[in-house]
Amino acid sequence: MPKLKTKSGAKKRFKQTGTGKIMAAAQGKRHGMIKRTAKFIRQARGMMVLNESDAGLVKKYMPYFR
Repeated sequence: MPKLKTKSGAKKRFKQTGTGKIMAAAQGKRHGMIKRTAKFIRQARGMMVLNESDAGLVKKYMPYFR
């Protein structure tokens, strides 16, 4: 059985916690910060846990993540 390849874009964007949950950066922080409220920018700082349906997709992209 050959090794499975990990999606390069996924390995740069996601991390796994010790309990197996998937962490990702907050959305909406790439550009256009002038129109965002200070509260939004503050709350979107750091990494956030993905919900289970999205995490299932990410786990398919990263076969050795489990």
